[in-house]
Amino acid sequence: MPQFAANLSMLYPEYAFLDRFEAAARDGFRAVEFLFPYEYPAAEIRARLDANGLQQVLFNAPPAGLDAPSMAQAWAGGARGTACLPGREAEFLRGIAQAIDYAVALACPRIHVMAGLAPAGVAPQRLQATYEDNLRAAATLATQAGLQLLIEPINTRDMPAYYLNRQDHAHATVQAVGAANLQVQMDLYHCQIMEGDLATKLRHYLPGGNVGHIQIAGVPDRHEPDAGELYYPYLFGVLDALGYTGWVGCEYRPRRGSQPGGTREGLAWMHPRG
Repeated sequence: MPQFAANLSMLYPEYAFLDRFEAAARDGFRAVEFLFPYEYPAAEIRARLDANGLQQVLFNAPPAGLDAPSMAQAWAGGARGTACLPGREAEFLRGIAQAIDYAVALACPRIHVMAGLAPAGVAPQRLQATYEDNLRAAATLATQAGLQLLIEPINTRDMPAYYLNRQDHAHATVQAVGAANLQVQMDLYHCQIMEGDLATKLRHYLPGGNVGHIQIAGVPDRHEPDAGELYYPYLFGVLDALGYTGWVGCEYRPRRGSQPGGTREGLAWMHPRG
């Protein structure tokens, strides 16, 4: 059975964000991930991690912004990354620097770098060249801090116009950039919606060593991975057979929503009987 990390941006919505760390630890999680930390001082988040014996395993670089306040508010304003956007290279690198500062403070080994929404009228070749150049520069900065960077294909139903949405594109980009600390974040929810054939894709991509993190959710509703069109017990077996020892992020919305105890009540899938 893989090791699971609670995604605190989605799980435990009945609690304020900083109180979700304790809730996750109480339910047996040893690791957490979330979208963004930038609304909170790194020291406060680190205190919650330490108090609850949790490891921070992943968060996202800022989706946009030139300073701390704008980075903290960029997601709510609709930004979804700047890595592929020509003319915003300086903004991108400021965000990477901010993310590295937080990652070091939180002892978090990896950062997800969002590609951005592809602007209309810009040639795909220009977007790809910008993307690769930015990732190469970011990987150099991350190497100096001993960190891994990840890129994630995201489905275009949930995030229309997102630049990176297929596994083959992500892996080709990693190869083109050629940085040892750049890997793919493989979200099985997004992959099922865009491509399907998940077991075959896991068998194809995991042995190459370029998958650095996996995430899960039920399809199509993005609830617990115990219902819908994917049979996760089988996929967990595939991960075990392939020797995957990384974290699996639980990036789903509890079907009970913000009902008190709703996340906990939905965790039976994580403790199978028999």
